[in-house]
Amino acid sequence: MHVLLIEDDALVGEGIQVGLRLQGVTVDWIRDGRQATGVLPESDHDVVILDLALPGRSGLDLLRELRSAGRTTPVLILTAFDAVEDRVAGLDAGADDYLPKPFDLQELGARLRALSRRRQGRANALLRHGNLQFDPASLEATVAGKIVSLPRREAMLLQLLLENRGQVVSLERIHDQLYGWDEGVESNAPAVHVHNLRRKLGKELIETVRGVGYRIARESA
Repeated sequence: MHVLLIEDDALVGEGIQVGLRLQGVTVDWIRDGRQATGVLPESDHDVVILDLALPGRSGLDLLRELRSAGRTTPVLILTAFDAVEDRVAGLDAGADDYLPKPFDLQELGARLRALSRRRQGRANALLRHGNLQFDPASLEATVAGKIVSLPRREAMLLQLLLENRGQVVSLERIHDQLYGWDEGVESNAPAVHVHNLRRKLGKELIETVRGVGYRIARESA
């Protein structure tokens, strides 16, 4: 899952970023409402975490603009514990969920996963390809019924390729989905993940499209 965090409080933002990364979530972080104005409308993130009290421009304004543009990206708003009016205003403006501060990071992660599944319309759907089965909720893969241990980013890459079977997933998109903006990444990192997935799941599973990206072919009828 790839999340956009819009939060000006450094302590809160760092805590969310670290806590979600430990849960397998890639987090891009914006700290200012004005900066978010240029990023949010073009965002392809799975979920947005939006603080309502932002410098430069309010979270409510950003949310209203996002919905006015017809964008349906799930938005979870963060509010003060006793700010009932803010929560109501946020939900009326198009937010999908909210959490009052302070909150538990495990609960935040669970709410984000639920929003992501709801958006994709597959709350209980498993991804299957031959004898491979992948659960997006738990990031667990099985081959012929046997669990295969996958580190977080290998699991995220496998999910991305399975969700786009028959299509080439570009190297640029893989980088965007697997890594945050501020993470230093070696240029050959996707190739390393693909090598490991082939070793664990079968060397014929993933096809390399040289200079472009990777794909999993659709199964023949």
